[in-house]
Amino acid sequence: MTRQKTQDRRLRPEAVEHEAVEHEAVGHKAVGHNRSLPLVLILVLSLTLVWVSAWAAISSGDRSLGTANFVWAEFALGSLRETSYFAGEMVRAEPEDDEVVVQLPSTYKKMNIPKANPITKAKVELGKQLYFDKRLSADDSISCASCHDPQHGWSEPAKHSTGFNGLKGNRNAPTILNSSFSVSQFWDGRAASLEDQALGPIQNPIEMNMPLEQLEKKLSAIVGYQEQFQAVFGTQVNREGIALALAAFERTIVSGEAAYDRFKAGDQQALSPSAAAGMKLFFGKANCSACHAGGTFSNSAFHNIGIGIDSLKPDLGRFVHSNLEGDLGSFKVPSLRDIALTAPYMHDGSLATLEEVVDYYNKGGTDNPQLDEEIYSLGLSDQQKADLITFLKEALTSEQPLVIDPPNLPQSVE
Repeated sequence: MTRQKTQDRRLRPEAVEHEAVEHEAVGHKAVGHNRSLPLVLILVLSLTLVWVSAWAAISSGDRSLGTANFVWAEFALGSLRETSYFAGEMVRAEPEDDEVVVQLPSTYKKMNIPKANPITKAKVELGKQLYFDKRLSADDSISCASCHDPQHGWSEPAKHSTGFNGLKGNRNAPTILNSSFSVSQFWDGRAASLEDQALGPIQNPIEMNMPLEQLEKKLSAIVGYQEQFQAVFGTQVNREGIALALAAFERTIVSGEAAYDRFKAGDQQALSPSAAAGMKLFFGKANCSACHAGGTFSNSAFHNIGIGIDSLKPDLGRFVHSNLEGDLGSFKVPSLRDIALTAPYMHDGSLATLEEVVDYYNKGGTDNPQLDEEIYSLGLSDQQKADLITFLKEALTSEQPLVIDPPNLPQSVE
């Protein structure tokens, strides 16, 4: 089948690592804001020109070129959100005294933190309580941690999560590890930030099924939450504060140092011979790094690898939100950090083990018109597959995986 390369997600400049756009800081005064102005002007001009050329191409009958230009337009718009003018002044300034400094593996870039939502100790503590509190669901049975469990790599070992009243969705719960470095949230990227993402599952009728007005009223009846919202935000309990606190806590959920980081730092003995051979395959013949790039091993882009596309009612993925033909069946590239802890795999949880994952890529995915051109038969031997899996398990698993015990929760006045 002929690939429609002009509609492929590779048109986005994925060689650029999306973890963060670093801004310099002097003391407590961030200077990234001034540096953003030229980039903003360039991106605005580029976005305008690309949109004009896209419509011109489609009008002339060249739909392939038109779609390609729209893909570039989507990237430019996303880049605008990453600048200080369009993302709540996203900066990396020196932390204030009460801010939490998140420890990162040595190969990570610095974390971008919204200026409007600094990671303070009190806010993280409030977010942690909300994260583990089942009272955020309509029937007090489900918390964020129910589906994103610290004991299971901040994900869930089930193929599909069980939500309110025993209902199930059609997607696997992704890990929240390293989600702070993702350009967008959810498998389909429908949320632009952790703040945007936080309230979605709470309201979703097949997840926590809690209308936000009822949630505000419910938590307002709990003295401990009343006091913390006043202390952290200077307000009563409200949905905005809930989202900010949850996002602040989730930004602290990051993978730890792994053997790969020690190897990159110069420790040539950090990897076993099998893992070292697997690393060579990862960045070479197996072509994994075409999408799994950067410190978190994810470029945050969307790709069609064919998973579930041949089902009777396939999940259309990113297409539902972008309406771009090239996005049909495309899903966000997950981080591979601590991947050994987060089975099952893929957006639908259809592959139970890393062995199944490697076999799937080795055969070239499932053919379809939007199949990414980086997906093809690899011709790996059994030994090569075993080495690649060893690299994923041995080199990318945190030497001290992050596990947090549920905190004590504030009790109702009743």
